[in-house]
Formats: sequence, C-alpha cells, structure tokens
Amino acid sequence: MDSHLLLQPFALGLELGLFLAALALWHMIRLKLELRRYKQHLSERLELDADSIQKTRREHEAARRENEQLRLRVAEFNATPEGRLQRDLEVYARAEKRMFVNVPGFAAAWENAKAAAQMELADEDAGKSLPKRVFSRLFGAASPQKEALPPSSTDMER
Repeated sequence: MDSHLLLQPFALGLELGLFLAALALWHMIRLKLELRRYKQHLSERLELDADSIQKTRREHEAARRENEQLRLRVAEFNATPEGRLQRDLEVYARAEKRMFVNVPGFAAAWENAKAAAQMELADEDAGKSLPKRVFSRLFGAASPQKEALPPSSTDMER
C-alpha cells in the first residue's frame, strides 16, 4: 500500500510541486550568482572606466598646459625682431604660392620683380648702391671680399 500512497492524486501534486519548487530554487540561486557576477563585472568596468577617464583628463590638462606654454613661446618669439622677420617671410612665401595658383598674369610680373630685387641686392653687396658708396667713402672701408670673389656676370656687363 505504500507504493499506492505515492500514486495518490494529492501525493502526485505534492511531488510535482516540490519538484517545481526545487527547480525554481535552483534557477533562483543560479540567477543570484549570475547577478553577483554581473555586479562585480560592472563594478570592475566602472573602476577601469573611471581610471581611464582620469588618465584622459590628466593628459588633456597636460596637453592644454603645454599648448598654452607653446602659445606663449610663439608670442614671445614673434615679439622679437628676428621672429617678426621670419613670420613676415613665411607670410610672403605663402602669399606668393597663393598668387601663383590664383592669379594668371602674376607669375611673370613676380619673377621680374624678384629678379630686379636680386639685382639690387647684388649691387648693394658689391658696393654699387648709393648708401654703400656713401658709407664706404665716409669711412674709407675697401671691400676685401670684392677682390677675393671672382667677377659676377653683372660686374662684367657694366
């Protein structure tokens, strides 16, 4: 009769209920463990992200300070006469490039102007310009470089 007792409808319902309760309990324990693991993973991830953000902020702050220092150095350099000359030279070089590209008749006129400026500088270096002639007569300084250098094509023409 004991074997028939387990087959009674009440006993079958109780057995089924206990089996389902054990199954639910097993899933609940498994989910709690998984949730704990996810929380730990999230905590570690947040710590790593916080460290990464702090590192990025430090790098950003360092880059900002370095940028400010470089900006001040450039401003100081541009305040010197040599810096202004170099800046003007760079401005002129960039303007020349743009003019060659954008203005169709500029190239020939520019080359003529550059050649004339080079001739003037060569004349000044040779002592043929008015200020150099006046100073050389006043101070009586003969140019030893003139004798050491071979005659240039402009000297032969004159």
